[in-house]
Amino acid sequence: MRIAGAVVALAFLGGCGGSTSSAQFTAPTPRVAKQLLAQRLEAKDLTVHWIACVRNGRAYRGAAIVRCNVNFGDPHIEAYCSLLQGGRLVTDHDNPAIPCRHDDAGWNAPIVVP
Repeated sequence: MRIAGAVVALAFLGGCGGSTSSAQFTAPTPRVAKQLLAQRLEAKDLTVHWIACVRNGRAYRGAAIVRCNVNFGDPHIEAYCSLLQGGRLVTDHDNPAIPCRHDDAGWNAPIVVP
């Protein structure tokens, strides 16, 4: 009986505690990445002049990466390579394993000002 109880307890505990660290990565649309990143930077009281997001053709753990270039002024443009994990925006600044080296993605794309 004691062993059966321990097995049931372990099975129960194994199903609990859904951590986002094990959640699957998914690709945001460039528009969603831009909105979520803007909200995050605004919450940190950072001055942002503009954000431009495009898919860069790279992937991380099977999910397409969206690269967002953020202009903080002077000019100071910072790249954020973004994914969703458990519905939450995750960037290379949060997880350095997400590849975000220089690329020319979006260089020839038409400029769209929302």
